[in-house]
Amino acid sequence: MNTATNRRVANMSGDAALPRKNGELVFEAPWEGRAFGIAVAMNENGLYEWGEFRDRLVAELGTAHQGHGSSGYYKQWLSSLEKLIIAKGFTTSEELDARTAEYASGQRDEDDE
Repeated sequence: MNTATNRRVANMSGDAALPRKNGELVFEAPWEGRAFGIAVAMNENGLYEWGEFRDRLVAELGTAHQGHGSSGYYKQWLSSLEKLIIAKGFTTSEELDARTAEYASGQRDEDDE
């Protein structure tokens, strides 16, 4: 992450604060780290302002019934990212659903990328 992005991400507070343990980011599953990285990379590439994502995340966290650990947080993170990229026109919900189904069925895996 570049320095400006690092500050914006690291300084999120309240419900939007990233799960940490001993100051380090906590990811309970590989998909959580990937979702985090995609959101940060898209911001760094100028596809959206960090505040747009953060505001969606806060709203999503405010309406969700979170589970325990970081997975509940990152489910909301992913949902916020999906809604943002659809709203920005980068994909459609149908395209996103189709790609999700490909991964869930095993038709596509990480090695295909």
